[in-house]
Amino acid sequence: MNAKLVTDWMIAKFQEIEKRWLAAIEQLSEEQLNWRPNEESNSIANLVVHIRGNVAERVSAGILGEPPTRDRDAEFALDVRLAKPELQRLVRESFQLLTGTIAGMSPDQLEQTQSVRGKQRTHLDVLLASAAHFSEHLGQVLYIAKLILDERYVTTSIPRAKP
Repeated sequence: MNAKLVTDWMIAKFQEIEKRWLAAIEQLSEEQLNWRPNEESNSIANLVVHIRGNVAERVSAGILGEPPTRDRDAEFALDVRLAKPELQRLVRESFQLLTGTIAGMSPDQLEQTQSVRGKQRTHLDVLLASAAHFSEHLGQVLYIAKLILDERYVTTSIPRAKP
């Protein structure tokens, strides 16, 4: 395995996901960021808090060995309401921790394991699964933004021309 190639790919992927999360958040008001289609669905605020919790569990605790702090059930609570700047900060901090950790990992560290739902998985496997997981939630964020904004929605996947 070419560890440098893999870590460079993961860093680029997570930076792209972060950029698109932030671009969607930027287009929405605080009320829209905290809106949920129904009680069984998540708001964008819930999804940001969930990603933050996932990074805390898989990176801070799983890779860096810090004490676990995650309360997964609270991430999806109906009363999660956060200000737009707080959501932007949480996204930036989560992805900076993630990419900074990946950048500093050796090939041996990528092969070390952590327990995920009772099964030992390598840090590399956990990080690749996180890229897929975060992409799935990005899709939810983009769908909610498009649903709310309709024709005012500006795509996050096509670079905009600079004025």
